[in-house]
Amino acid sequence: MKKLILVTSPPACGKTFVSKELSKALKHVVYLDKDTLILLSKQIFKVAGEEYNRSSDFFEENIRNYEYETIVALALEALDYDDIALINAPFTREIRDKAYMKDLKEKLREKNARLVVVWVETSIEVCKQRMIRRNSDRDTWKLEHWDEYIAGCNFNIPTELDDIETVDDLLIFKNSSDEEFTNSMSECVKQLEE
Repeated sequence: MKKLILVTSPPACGKTFVSKELSKALKHVVYLDKDTLILLSKQIFKVAGEEYNRSSDFFEENIRNYEYETIVALALEALDYDDIALINAPFTREIRDKAYMKDLKEKLREKNARLVVVWVETSIEVCKQRMIRRNSDRDTWKLEHWDEYIAGCNFNIPTELDDIETVDDLLIFKNSSDEEFTNSMSECVKQLEE
């Protein structure tokens, strides 16, 4: 059966590295990264005469949801041509929105595909250090307002997505150390290939 894999977590948990390594390890995968859309989003800020700030009201009202709609549409289209579409994106609100997830699963059923969420679990301190190291302009506001930013993040595993009748619908990928990464990679690949 075809699969849409969402590799998700709060920012700087290591989603991109995990996503790319999973994509290399699995067969017949189309890899999609929501960050690829940032180039287009930056242009929207520019044309609108707005300061580039992905934590702003402008971003929330005019860009955020459209980035998600676009990346999901690309993934659904990719499933017409290959077995697995893997999206690297936070999906922070969407994975906790029952109506959104139900709608996505229905769209996948129409393509004879199912949903797998890989939640990247990383300690908050490791996330902060990774954010500092990656030195990206998308993190400027977050680091300058760390306490306010982190208060709005939900690091809890979205256990409500775990259906006891489905083996691999929610996989936890521990990623606070190299050892955790290696063990989780092995376990996730094994489960996703079953």
